[in-house]
Amino acid sequence: MSLTYEERRQTILAQLDIDGKVQVHALAKLFNVSTETIRRDLDRLEKEERLRKVYGGAVRMRSEITEPEFLKRSQMHQNEKQNIGKLAASLIEDGETVMLDNGTTTLEIMRHLKDRADVTVITNFVPILTCALEEFKGTVIFAGGEVNASNQAATGAIAHHLLDQFKVNKAFISAGGVSLSDGITEYNLDEALLSRKMMQRAEESILVVDHSKFGVTTFAQISPIEHISMIVTDSGCSKEWIDAIRELDVEILVGGKVHIE
Repeated sequence: MSLTYEERRQTILAQLDIDGKVQVHALAKLFNVSTETIRRDLDRLEKEERLRKVYGGAVRMRSEITEPEFLKRSQMHQNEKQNIGKLAASLIEDGETVMLDNGTTTLEIMRHLKDRADVTVITNFVPILTCALEEFKGTVIFAGGEVNASNQAATGAIAHHLLDQFKVNKAFISAGGVSLSDGITEYNLDEALLSRKMMQRAEESILVVDHSKFGVTTFAQISPIEHISMIVTDSGCSKEWIDAIRELDVEILVGGKVHIE
């Protein structure tokens, strides 16, 4: 018995979520239907703005071409980011030095460290620095450089040079997207390079992202997923993505539970 369009639609969208793309001939073989049927399915999904057709198949629609401003980002998925921040902060042990890159989720980590007098935080993100100066009992070091007013982060040669002076226990990295094919990506090249530098200067790199970032590819790659030690996310992360991360032998902390192959 052949599958209905709605049944094929669910499978196509699930594959797009994981792989970021689908191919006409592979789908035709999977569903045992003609390539013309698949092309009609993709036409309908494109009209629904769920994908964008390309030669030989389709790719996932990007929800954002450019990164939202800081204020807008801070209001998106607030509860999830707060939970991720609390979980991530609990991974920091007494006496450790950590790096936090520029992200609204890493800002939530800082908010959960305010009473940790024995922790040192290094950051390039002005809101994290401001938060630390107001509440943090530990030590904060600002990786200064050229500050972009829209994203409120320091980047460039000065920031890279300063980070090169340190070797830290953990780097907590945010991202614009996470894709199996394209890895961990960011909207801005300078920000991606700064996050990559933090990973290079840390013994352990931890990605902190809410569920909306999975299956998304943005402009510049930070690193392949396999270069991350752990991913901390929220309970909205799908089972398919948890399984996919486990296949890469990367730990994933979801809602307080560690999943590892």
